[in-house]
Amino acid sequence: MRIQELLSKVKGIQTLESIRSALKVDRTRAIYLVHRLKSKGYVKTKYASDKKRIYYISPENVVGGISYVDIINSYSPIKLSSSEVYKIYGREPSIEETLVYAVNTRKVRYILAALVLFRKIKNWSDLYRLAKENNLAREVGALYDIARIKVGKVRRMEKRFRNHASPLKKDSYRFIIPNLQSNDFRDIESRWKVYIPFNENDLEEYKK
Repeated sequence: MRIQELLSKVKGIQTLESIRSALKVDRTRAIYLVHRLKSKGYVKTKYASDKKRIYYISPENVVGGISYVDIINSYSPIKLSSSEVYKIYGREPSIEETLVYAVNTRKVRYILAALVLFRKIKNWSDLYRLAKENNLAREVGALYDIARIKVGKVRRMEKRFRNHASPLKKDSYRFIIPNLQSNDFRDIESRWKVYIPFNENDLEEYKK
């Protein structure tokens, strides 16, 4: 099988099992084919929480660069796949920048996957600046409170961020995603005057 034909059949996020299924080959053959793609630079490998290999197979891997999705996938148990991934060259975006990007997509799965990034936040001032610039400070604050209780191992938010980001009495509620709100996080919604676009059962991957 030619490389380009092979690439077209397995492009995206894969495991060895999904590659075997897509190509209808045995385990030994699947390992060999992954090795062929890897030798050409098409494969990036990460490990899931259960130590299973996750393969990110794309022609874009050959030209280098990194995307926000790459960064999220490197930490999150919820894996993202996108056919329109924007690659960044010459620098690696910060965790703070990546988190704000995910919230700004207004996509539920991106936001869910990015909750894990709160474990890695070190520069709360930078996070507040970026969130403020994108008019997302309250949204980020509300999502932090969810990550704190549901994702685990999340450091305490700096008081300065909470004080500056908290809503005023006159502020109205905001939707992160239009017309979506939670049945389970009403207290957090009330605290930040932000409607959360998912429920507890959407966070099952963080319990594994």
